[in-house]
Amino acid sequence: MLPKLILTDIDGVWTDGGMYYDATDIELKKFNTYDSAGVLFAHYLHIPVGIITGENTLIVRRRADKLKVDYCYLGVKDKLSVVKTLCESLSITLSKVAYIGDDLNDMAVLSKVGFAGVPASAPEYVKKLANVPLSKRGGEGVFREFIEVLIGEEQLSEIINNVYLIEQ
Repeated sequence: MLPKLILTDIDGVWTDGGMYYDATDIELKKFNTYDSAGVLFAHYLHIPVGIITGENTLIVRRRADKLKVDYCYLGVKDKLSVVKTLCESLSITLSKVAYIGDDLNDMAVLSKVGFAGVPASAPEYVKKLANVPLSKRGGEGVFREFIEVLIGEEQLSEIINNVYLIEQ
């Protein structure tokens, strides 16, 4: 059974959790381009994707816009409240939601959703909440891995064969 909604944290999931600053107040984040395929796979299956992050930065907004992410919530303090509100607006239950997060502010959501993923780099007490096994660390394409595990090998092969190989 596939989720009806896929949500993700950013720092420590799409990035390695590092934040880069220079002397002129410029902040940088490094994203792994492999994760963009995860968004494409979800969209192929008509599953909306959303970002929920405690950070409030245009860097994340730009990445979400580039990948055509369906929902992007920045500067969120209570992620579970946002998830519940989004579920109500989509008329789905938390059991139909997939969420990947890596730290303390993700634990409430991870403990309530039907599909919970946690990068290998997360603390052990956060990993205990996962029910979707993942081997990659944050920033190493773990969001894509999460999507691939959720959709399964058969569905993934169908997407690759019907969409990406046909276009060659």
